[in-house]
Formats: sequence, C-alpha cells, structure tokens
Amino acid sequence: MNALLISVLVCARNPRPEYLARTLGALRAQTLPFPFWELLVVDNASTPPLPPAAGLPGHPGARVVREPRLGLTPARLRGIAEAQAPLLVFVDDDNVLAADYLACAVRLFAEQPHLGAAGGPVLPEWETVPPEWTRSFHGLLALRDLGPGIRVCKGGPGVGWPDFAPVGAGLVARRMAAQAYALALEHDTDRQALDRSGESLASGGDNDLVFSILHGGGDVGYFPELRLTHLIPEARLRTGYLTRLNAGIMRTWVLVLHLHGQCPWPAIPPWTVPLRCARAWLRTRAWSSPARRVRWSGNCGQFRGQALIRNSSRRR
Repeated sequence: MNALLISVLVCARNPRPEYLARTLGALRAQTLPFPFWELLVVDNASTPPLPPAAGLPGHPGARVVREPRLGLTPARLRGIAEAQAPLLVFVDDDNVLAADYLACAVRLFAEQPHLGAAGGPVLPEWETVPPEWTRSFHGLLALRDLGPGIRVCKGGPGVGWPDFAPVGAGLVARRMAAQAYALALEHDTDRQALDRSGESLASGGDNDLVFSILHGGGDVGYFPELRLTHLIPEARLRTGYLTRLNAGIMRTWVLVLHLHGQCPWPAIPPWTVPLRCARAWLRTRAWSSPARRVRWSGNCGQFRGQALIRNSSRRR
C-alpha cells in the first residue's frame, strides 16, 4: 500500500457550485497519483450541508467532513485534526491549482527538510474586468506574483515577517507544525476569531499560522512552481467589499503582530478610535474617491486593532 504524502484540505461554506467544481476538477487533474494524497472537504456549516459527492468521486482517499462551528479557523483546525499525511495544503473553494502543484510541494519539502511552510504565485481569473482604481488593492484579494526567483526565510524565535510569506490560498505546511499551531489555539478563543466567520472579513488566521511555524523554527518560502489561479467574483471588486476587507485585514494584522511580538504600533484607548477615524477621514479625503475610501478604512482597522491590543494586554 502506498503511503500518503500530502493531505489536501478544502474548507468550504456555501460555496459557489461552479467554483467548487473548478477547484475539484483541478485536483482530479493532479499529476501526483491518487494513492499518494488524500482530500478532505471540510463543510463549515453549509446550508444545506454539502453532499458526499462534493468530495472527489473515484478518489478512494476523498471524503467530506462537517465542522459545525462557524469560521475558517475552526474549519482548518478540523482539517488538521483529520489529516493523515505528513504535509498539508490548504485550498480555498475558489482556488484552481496547477496540475503539478501537489507533486511540486512534495518534492520541495523533501529537498528542504527545514521548510515549514510554502506558497507561490496566486494569479487572478476575473469574473468581470476589474476597474482600474482597484489595481492597488489586488493584494487584499491574496493575489501576487513575485517572479521566477525562490525566496526563503530561516525560521527561529523573533524572526520578522518576510514580505514573501505564503498567503492562505495554496499554503503548504508540515503537519507536525500545523498540529503545534492547533494545540496552541485549542483554548484560545481570541486566536480562533482571527479569521473569516459569517459576515466578518477578519483575515489574520493565515498570518498567525505562518508566524507560528516561522517562530517554531520552520523556514518559510516562496516557490514560483507552486502556482494557482484564484477565481474572483465581481462582488469582491465593489467599493463596499474592499472597504470592509481592508478594515478587517488591518485590524487582525495588528493583533497578529502583537501576538508574535512584532507590532510597531502602540496600544491606544478605545475611546480615541472614533476621533482618530474622523481625523483620518479628513487627512485621506476619503469622500473624494473609492480608492481613498478603501485606504481610509484600512487606517480605521489599524486603530481598532490598536485598541484591542490594549485590552488584551490588560487581560494578560
């Protein structure tokens, strides 16, 4: 019997059927044979529940597991607990992996025994042509292409965040490192709330996981062969969505930096947040264009995060 080499974790909540079909179709087309990888589709309280066929019919190592606790982090924790292979790859339900993604991931981690987490280029497939003003915010949608070079940051206590650290889409991690992260979150409700849950656009879970691996001694890398396509619906290019997204990203980024001893901003009293947001509204001229409004929302998210670290410091 062939040993499993990698577990694919697809966390999904009420996914668009055509997007999930693209995600699963790309997995079916992987060059790594079925016996060497398993697929876990984690149904995060979808209504109605995802059917067993939402896995990968014909793949003996594919199954759907249900996680009733709402949120991306609980879904990922369930996937980590269920996975059996020494490597994990986190795939969103709107990600289309390159055909050799799993094979490349297995090879890279075999060649680099100190590698703890890795990712690569995330390229867009737009449902509609994005307005030009949104270009500077495409990074908020986890899009990036850093070119053909390999980049690696050595892990260790207190290491700073590398600007090429992997995003959650297509993130590959060693299962032992992910299990250590999961253990740390077991009774920490604050860290469990760092990522998407319902209508919340909190976005810190990916960074918390990568930071945990990095500070645990695992190297973190960017590898151009780990390519995937991110399917992006028109709704994610609207001003309201990008405004909420930037605020959620910045709020949780402050919290993650504070958690890992890297936050450059001081704690602030919560009562000052509305005043700071009002001043930022004037400073950024947020009323004058959609782009300025999105930038202003990021300022406000930062302020809210700074107010929360003050409260967390008091609790500790």
